[in-house]
Amino acid sequence: MFVLILGLILFLGAHSVRLWGEDFRDRMIAERGDGIWKGVYSLASVVGIVLIVWGYGLTRLNPIDVWYPPIWTRHLAILLNAVAFALVALNGSTGPIRAAVGHPMVLGVKVWAFAHLLANGRLGDILLFGAFMIWAIVDYAGSRRRDKREGVVRMAGPWKPELIRMGIGLALWLVFLLFLHQWLFGVSPLG
Repeated sequence: MFVLILGLILFLGAHSVRLWGEDFRDRMIAERGDGIWKGVYSLASVVGIVLIVWGYGLTRLNPIDVWYPPIWTRHLAILLNAVAFALVALNGSTGPIRAAVGHPMVLGVKVWAFAHLLANGRLGDILLFGAFMIWAIVDYAGSRRRDKREGVVRMAGPWKPELIRMGIGLALWLVFLLFLHQWLFGVSPLG
């Protein structure tokens, strides 16, 4: 568990700097430069992901069952992950859905984490997906507050580019569902 927790702290901590240390971030960029900041941020993120993957793998060697999710939660998780993929695909778009939700990638992470919490009952799963869900809830709320404070107004652009992005996101979800999840994680969402 220690390796997983360390990875989560490093990865999610790096991705939370704008929430807890905007002044620190701005000062470091001013003192060291944008390139150095991005390099340190990227290094922390990569090391964090490696530790998360390694630590999560270690938890699967000696799993601790906390609860046994009913089978219907797996079906719901599959549908929620389709929504998550569609939302993440909207990152960077300028259409009406992006204008309405503000931060579709973070919202997508929140939905993805919630879906996985529903369908998995082992301690390692709860720690991994619970940490991502808490981070996404806090980050989404903080980002929306920052938008209001800075007077960010998103004008809704056309639907068509967003629909294309969502279609791509759903196609990727389908590939992940049918092939990649099993290949990458050794578990098929379809049973």
